[in-house]
Amino acid sequence: MNQSVGISSLAVSFPSVKRTNDYFRVKYPEQVAQAEQKTLAKVFSADESTVNSRDFDRAMQPYLSDPFRGTVTRYVLGENESSLTLEVQSAKRAINAGKFASEDIDLMLVASMFPEQLIGGNSSSLLNQLDLACPAWNINSMHSGALVGLQTAYAMVKSGEYHNVLVVVSCTYSRNLGQENDTLSWIASDGSGAFVVSSIKADQGIIGTKIINTAVTNDMYSCSLAEDRYKNPQVRLLASNNMGRLMRDHSTKFICQACKDAIADANLTIDQIDFFVTSTPLAWFAELFINTLGIDRRQTLDMHPYYGNIGAALPVANLFYAAKLGKIKPGDLVLVFSIGGASTAAATIMRWGDVALGTAPDIDLPDLSEERIPARKPVLSR
Repeated sequence: MNQSVGISSLAVSFPSVKRTNDYFRVKYPEQVAQAEQKTLAKVFSADESTVNSRDFDRAMQPYLSDPFRGTVTRYVLGENESSLTLEVQSAKRAINAGKFASEDIDLMLVASMFPEQLIGGNSSSLLNQLDLACPAWNINSMHSGALVGLQTAYAMVKSGEYHNVLVVVSCTYSRNLGQENDTLSWIASDGSGAFVVSSIKADQGIIGTKIINTAVTNDMYSCSLAEDRYKNPQVRLLASNNMGRLMRDHSTKFICQACKDAIADANLTIDQIDFFVTSTPLAWFAELFINTLGIDRRQTLDMHPYYGNIGAALPVANLFYAAKLGKIKPGDLVLVFSIGGASTAAATIMRWGDVALGTAPDIDLPDLSEERIPARKPVLSR
């Protein structure tokens, strides 16, 4: 089948509680003063730089004197908020933006990082709250859940089996990464994104994808079970002693491999890409991405200072704001990249179409109104 398939509507949501660095300075002055002896600084330091970690370490260097490692603002779950409430909000915004009726959605894929129910995930509860009658199931690929969901939805629509697939992702690091006085949680945030994948106009939509495994980073973290305040079981994500080393040694390789292969799959060259959207789990990741691919920094945007690390929701949110802030327009070739530890890294290339954007959350945003520029023919050399 030759129909074009891509994103027809796109939306994001954030929880209600905003926390800046001053919150931690006031509430945890001793932890801030001793930050270099704490988890975050131990995970992300430039000790024993190697050939593999050199580029990562160079991008990280300006942030090593900051106890918050470059994170400025986070949005975290408030009273009566959860991964499910965030997903409901972003899903409704995507459905409404695309002017879909409930019966128009014939499949939903949900990537919750982390779900409210350990067994069964969020998909059935989300179906009920959205009043959808379609089937739904959960998927999981850590930070790459959105792009794995996008590729799966694309294949489902392309085959003709389904027509409009709703993909919903979320991350609730503030709840699942430990106590807020653990410095590693200072870079983390919560958020959700949703999009509908449909048949769209000719010469728009997805034209190339590459998903690679990141199994070499399996030792980045471990999980334990804890209880929330209602005595319900809850997953707690724990950083391993190897987390920093594994990210430093392999991030550049994952960027190169996934992006290079996606560009080849699309039968393009990198100088033909108009704009690049990357996950920004760390304050320096956009800089690493720019330097690794050799692109002009005006061909991407760095949203990490505005909402921190929102895990699987990052590529959706960054794509949303690239469109909302006028960085991409219909007809542009856009590459979207995500990197997930102990799971997958993914790159997808699409020709941006008439994507309906949901109502924007009320968060502080930068002024990115400078004139767009053409690509400067970068070279993917690694």
